[in-house]
Amino acid sequence: MALSAEAAIVQINNSLPDLILLDWMLPGMSGLELMRKLRGDLRTYHIPIILLTAKASEQDRVSGLELGADDYITKPFSARELLARIQAVLRRGRPQATTAQVSAGRIKLDPAARRVLVDGGEIHLGPTEFRLLHFLMTHPDHVHSRDQLLDKVWGDHVFIEERTVDVHIRRLRAALEPKGVEGLIRTVRGCGYRLSVDADNPEPAAE
Repeated sequence: MALSAEAAIVQINNSLPDLILLDWMLPGMSGLELMRKLRGDLRTYHIPIILLTAKASEQDRVSGLELGADDYITKPFSARELLARIQAVLRRGRPQATTAQVSAGRIKLDPAARRVLVDGGEIHLGPTEFRLLHFLMTHPDHVHSRDQLLDKVWGDHVFIEERTVDVHIRRLRAALEPKGVEGLIRTVRGCGYRLSVDADNPEPAAE
């Protein structure tokens, strides 16, 4: 356990953890600032992060997710709920059932190496975005509702809200945007999302 962001950085540099429980309110550097640093570091961007906070508004939850949290727990919470969320995040962070490489248009994804390439250049994704992209790439041109994505990507985590799917889709698109391939993930209004392999006829990635 670390009592400050600075102490956490030292511990993380000494030994990479499987998961980080991060309090929003820390002395000195805030939890959000630390999370931004971790997501920007190639050595730590893949580590799942659960954000703990007393901030309970929808905007606060969305802000935490958009900055890189894989889950968000508001205080007070029970030990049972915390354990369930930790187990769920670790389950969905495990390797995919298949290690076969998959492609969609200009994107190639290697589950075994946990790498995503666009035109040979690597894109770094957080663990949830990686799993979300893998699922969409292995089920191309199918429309998936938010409930279906929660079930297939997040598993039986009953605490996750549908809005979380939208936040992670935005994060995934933002990571793909510099390579010009964010339009492959399309919004089907009133239904959900699909990944189109028709790269020759791109559509805008509408929210």
